[in-house]
Amino acid sequence: MKVGWPGESPWRVGLAADGSPALGAAQVGGLPDVVPEGTLLNMVLKRMHRPRSCSYQLLLEHQRPSRIQGLRWTPLTDSEESLDFSVSLEQASVERVLRAGKQLHRQLLATCPTLIRDRKYHLRLYRQCCSGRELVDGILALGLGVHSRSQAVGICQVLLDEGALCHVKHDWTFQDRDTQFYRFPGPEPEPVGIHELEEELVEAVALLSQRGPDALLTVALRKPPGQRTDEELDLIFEELLHIKAVAHLSNSVKRELAAVLLFEPHSKAGTVLFSQGDKGTSWYIIWKGSVNVVTHGKGLVTTLHEGDDFGQLALVNDAPRAATIILREDNCHFLRVDKQDFNRIIKDVEAKTMRLEEHGKVVLVLERASQGAGPSRPPTPGRNRYTVMSGTPEKILELLLEAMRPDSSAHDPTETFLSDFLLTYSVFMPSAQLCAALLHHFHAEPSGGSEQEHSTYICNKRQQILRLVSQWVALYGPMLYTDPVATSFLQKLSDLVSRDTRLCILLREQWPERRRHHRLENGCGNASPLMKARNMPVWLPGQDQPLPSSNCAIRVGDKVPYDICRPDHSVLTLKLPVTASVREVMAALAQEDGWTKGQVLVKVNSTGHAIGLQPEARGVATSLGLNERLFVVNPQEVHELTPHPEQLGPTVGSAEGLDLVSAKDLAGQLTDHDWSLFNSVHQVELIHYVLGPQHLRDVTTANLERFMRRFNELQYWVATELCLCPVPGLRAQLLRKFIKLAAHPRRGSAGYT
Repeated sequence: MKVGWPGESPWRVGLAADGSPALGAAQVGGLPDVVPEGTLLNMVLKRMHRPRSCSYQLLLEHQRPSRIQGLRWTPLTDSEESLDFSVSLEQASVERVLRAGKQLHRQLLATCPTLIRDRKYHLRLYRQCCSGRELVDGILALGLGVHSRSQAVGICQVLLDEGALCHVKHDWTFQDRDTQFYRFPGPEPEPVGIHELEEELVEAVALLSQRGPDALLTVALRKPPGQRTDEELDLIFEELLHIKAVAHLSNSVKRELAAVLLFEPHSKAGTVLFSQGDKGTSWYIIWKGSVNVVTHGKGLVTTLHEGDDFGQLALVNDAPRAATIILREDNCHFLRVDKQDFNRIIKDVEAKTMRLEEHGKVVLVLERASQGAGPSRPPTPGRNRYTVMSGTPEKILELLLEAMRPDSSAHDPTETFLSDFLLTYSVFMPSAQLCAALLHHFHAEPSGGSEQEHSTYICNKRQQILRLVSQWVALYGPMLYTDPVATSFLQKLSDLVSRDTRLCILLREQWPERRRHHRLENGCGNASPLMKARNMPVWLPGQDQPLPSSNCAIRVGDKVPYDICRPDHSVLTLKLPVTASVREVMAALAQEDGWTKGQVLVKVNSTGHAIGLQPEARGVATSLGLNERLFVVNPQEVHELTPHPEQLGPTVGSAEGLDLVSAKDLAGQLTDHDWSLFNSVHQVELIHYVLGPQHLRDVTTANLERFMRRFNELQYWVATELCLCPVPGLRAQLLRKFIKLAAHPRRGSAGYT
């Protein structure tokens, strides 16, 4: 679109292209300075529909007035630049691939002159072509970051899709074979300088490598389901893992979907995929693009985007379509599952699902897992293995105790049911509930059977409980000893075991051997001082089994400093529990001088933007961003807050001080500190962080948040030091030091690497 004053050259309005002025910036005959920027133009352009193929002129009442009389537009000629931006972007993308194909063609000719030649196959001559296998070999021989044949095949498929490479028989699938021949269209590229060729070639291969996986995936989806190879099925399965519409399905169902998915592209916006009242024949997943959902009477109901699905309801209920689906944009791609395959998969899922009911309520749902479908499932008696889909906490614990093997370990990579339970139990089963359930199972007795069977059942059940508790302590270590419920339970369980003579004899015979086995697996280490001080029973981890610990770890119940700023930038420091809520912080502030009723707690970043904190929010001191501070203010003063001077950053760099320390010594100090921070993060913090610690009581993710914040600290530190170094020569020297600094940790601490 072009806009201008009458009698003057027009100026463009639209997206800024490379080398063109920014949006709304006048070239010749622009708006005068006295008119607010964009006011007239925005008013006109927002009030009317404007075809992009026209040139526009503003008609004014006077020579330089502030009022618009009208707008004149004339069609652009074919020679003028088209502003269909979606087409332009797509065309630019194709041109980049074509240029990359020419650069790759030029390099292949330079390194392998005999690659492209006349070939004869089945009494037929194919002129100036290369075989698929030789082309892949040639790309691998270039040594430009292409490390596998599948990666090279992906590059060739991108070239084939965009016309930079052609099959002699116009096949659309690239094949890594000696009997498939391909040509580079057009004349042979002219040679260029070595330096220029090297730079362009690296960029070209990087572009093609980036697009290769998507090209291979599209090829796999375009194939009929019966012709897909195992590698292509794995590729489709990996893609399904990242699609929102099937995230709730098990991996076994995703693998079945990978075998039946059909690729359905549509090129034009406005295409009706199906209409309300039509018979349901397919389930759709949006892979690329978006659609509008329209119903009779209501019109546009919603818009669905990539990763959303539709059409499932009509298949499940065997009912007509409840809405009309219209393409919202060009080039939409869908993944389709036909009704027959959909119903079969649903029936298979139901056939594999086992539900256990007690008192009319479902207490456990298991799904039979096919072999190789994944390790996260409990072994059960018999030949089948089941994945726990849902259940009550008590029933899941009961299944775990029944499924545990004699040598079950939370670190066994092939059996993750035990570790999954121990890492996630706090989400659905508080420690008090877990301890009570374990004691209940410890005292449980069978209802029938002989005395020998009765005694054997009790002994086996109690050994399973002790194995689970042992792994629980080994996984959490000192974290358990800050929980009074857990410590009381361990003491009570130890007393119960000491009274069972037969169990004690078995433990003395079995557990020393298991400890030697764990010592060989895990290596010898130093037990925590807390564990050394306690006289732990034989069935708990001993001195030869180090527990997770760190001197700088923050535990639940620890007190940390809360630095709280006032509007005048004075700072008040309180020492409160790391899990304290905002309400508790405000209660502590009420005891201090200068407190005013009705004040609120906010966090302010370095730009002065303030965000209010909810009273239920916990751990706000450790969850602050790198350059955020806590402020306590009256609600009406929030918009007047200014950042604390410390948030504005330093004004003088420390390059002179860095010169006094070698890069190796500095790297060692940084690595040791980073390793200490990393070692203080427990695995369970990752789960709590994803779920949100505010939804869980008596947990903290302070160690993980501190470790994550450390990455920003290092990155901003480097950028800040370089920006504060005013002399170019010293800045270059400082940059070299940072490069050396970054290289040392990779060769230094074995543990951190």
